[in-house]
Amino acid sequence: MTVKERIKQLIAKDSLVYSKPDSLFLFLAGALSVPIEKIKDEIQKMLNNGEIFEIRKGKFSVLPSRGYVKGKFMSTSKGFAFCDIGTGEDVFIPGNMTNGAIDGDEVVIKLFSTDNGADGEIVSIVKPVDKLVGTVTKINNNMFLIPDNDRIPFKIPLIKSNLYYKANQKVVVKLLRRKNNKFSGEVVEVLGLADDVKTLELAIIREHNLYEQFDDDVEESARELNKPVSTYQKKGRLDLTKITTFTIDGEDAKDFDDAVSIKPLADGGFELGVHIADVGEYVKEGSLLDQAAFERGTSTYFPSSVLPMLPTPISNGICSLNEGVERLAISCIMRIDKEGNVVKHNIYESVIKSKARLTYNEVYPILLGKKSTEKANSVKNELIVMGQLAKILQKNRVKRGALDLDIPETEFIIDTNGYVTGFKKRERNDAHRLIEEFMILANETIARHFNLKDVPFVYRVHEKPTQEKLKVVYDFLKGAGISVPAIPRDITPEYICTLLELANKKDYSEILNKIILRGMQKAIYKNENLGHFGLALDYYCHFTSPIRRYPDLTIHRIIKEYIRNKNAMAQSRKDELEEFTCESALQSSETERNSEKAERDVDDLWKAYLMKDKIGQEFNGTITNITKFGVFVGLDNSAEGLIRIEDLPGEKYLFFEKSLELKNQTRTFKIGDKIRVKLVNVDLQNRKIDFLPVLANENTKKNNIERQK
Repeated sequence: MTVKERIKQLIAKDSLVYSKPDSLFLFLAGALSVPIEKIKDEIQKMLNNGEIFEIRKGKFSVLPSRGYVKGKFMSTSKGFAFCDIGTGEDVFIPGNMTNGAIDGDEVVIKLFSTDNGADGEIVSIVKPVDKLVGTVTKINNNMFLIPDNDRIPFKIPLIKSNLYYKANQKVVVKLLRRKNNKFSGEVVEVLGLADDVKTLELAIIREHNLYEQFDDDVEESARELNKPVSTYQKKGRLDLTKITTFTIDGEDAKDFDDAVSIKPLADGGFELGVHIADVGEYVKEGSLLDQAAFERGTSTYFPSSVLPMLPTPISNGICSLNEGVERLAISCIMRIDKEGNVVKHNIYESVIKSKARLTYNEVYPILLGKKSTEKANSVKNELIVMGQLAKILQKNRVKRGALDLDIPETEFIIDTNGYVTGFKKRERNDAHRLIEEFMILANETIARHFNLKDVPFVYRVHEKPTQEKLKVVYDFLKGAGISVPAIPRDITPEYICTLLELANKKDYSEILNKIILRGMQKAIYKNENLGHFGLALDYYCHFTSPIRRYPDLTIHRIIKEYIRNKNAMAQSRKDELEEFTCESALQSSETERNSEKAERDVDDLWKAYLMKDKIGQEFNGTITNITKFGVFVGLDNSAEGLIRIEDLPGEKYLFFEKSLELKNQTRTFKIGDKIRVKLVNVDLQNRKIDFLPVLANENTKKNNIERQK
């Protein structure tokens, strides 16, 4: 049990009430035989993270317990609010019990029961929102911020700042709170004019508290490490520089953290090597680089730029498996039989030298039996063998019931100035799938190895869907005329595969895939192995991208420590790692959610920007979603917009929630329907696109004229 867990255990006892905090610190230090400074540090961390709450001076409670929980505050325009407490059900907060919290604050909630379920009162703001992004407006010679977050429905008066700014500019404001729940703000960054698309992109990035630059001392640390691999660093490592390894990535990839090698075996099996950049050798636990990586948690990818988890001297330099140079790696070498089963594996600290930097488009022709570039042809034999193994692994994946949700990503076309000039659905081919299969196999092998060794670890966890969530999907598919088998008591991947097979028979299968995906749980990181439902695997982790994902970096360091200690680890060290892997998993899951939301928002911005000059044009579309306020229509290029309910032909539509339909006496609109639409409005600020049905009646035309005025 870790020090933190032991402190929590003691705090949870009613007897621990002290008039002075120092008395508590002294008691805990004596009871646990831990220095008082360590106790103070742990208590402060738990207070900051909302793991414990000081009910009154000297009286602490562990969260969640005794009617108190931690959550994220979500405002509404009507004064009342809700709090997300991570259980799937939000807590209602009456308007007179918000106690000055604003949207995005992390809070402590005191719960009380009502006939309608759990309500609550905000008793403490654990992590207040400290920065806001918005547009400057001038009212009677005073400057105010209109927050971009429309859940903060009031203007923030701006105080004097050292920066020059003016009305109609996007800015970042440091939020200042006073005791009477009044707010003011100080401009700390001027982003640019509010109607410029690049400014709007930067505003989204700042809204998610993301930044392009690292602190100077972090950058300097990275530059100092970006040196050729030395003889000393290679000592004790497996030398794989003579074997043929290469990387396969997209054309626009900047960093290369995974390389592969293969050898056919006489018995019809394979020896597959997956070699991952040894980032842990350079980014030491607790270092400035590590602190920066922990805070970011992940790299964030936008159409024309990347916000890396680590500075470029690391991510694009010494830890990138560039062609023709020696690099340190962790290699998972697997002996695989002809049925695709891993029968033996070894994990090494190694040195490799990539023979070729290949792209998916170079590899794909080889897999089809065609000629490709000179570089790809130089490893043709290896690629053919890899293709054979990948096919076996794909069959195994299907056989065990792994899900294959066919939801293509958007590919953006970028000019030399970093502006998006076009977008389309990204194509995937067998070269992509080859690398995916090999990385999944390595991730599974590593996860199984360390789980069976009982070593603290970070796993990629995907739990089975709940009956309630799946019932929504079931009702919709049934309402769409699909003959759906009853939901089993024990939901299995095979059952979801059956739903996907039924959905894929429809010509709007991509939309149905998205609806089925909504019924799934979200994959997260945990330091507990709970398996991966979507991949139908009992063991799974993320090992293959330590340049861009912190969980991978976390387990790389654990792997290295375990190898160097000759497959042994003291219990005291296991206790320390148990605590760290828990923190790493929580932080990484949170930063991943934030990063994905930022990426979606920026993608939507550029889609809206490219549609803006097409106002007045007509398009063929497919209804992708139905709500009580209108119909969402997707175009072939992946742009999506709304037809408002008042703009639909006819009157008095009823919304049927289970089947996701809008109906009146003469018409029905449902998901999957083909529809001709006219683009009538694009709102860049809110990233929204408005359509009209082309066969609109005169009332619809009048509504459109009024809106354009």
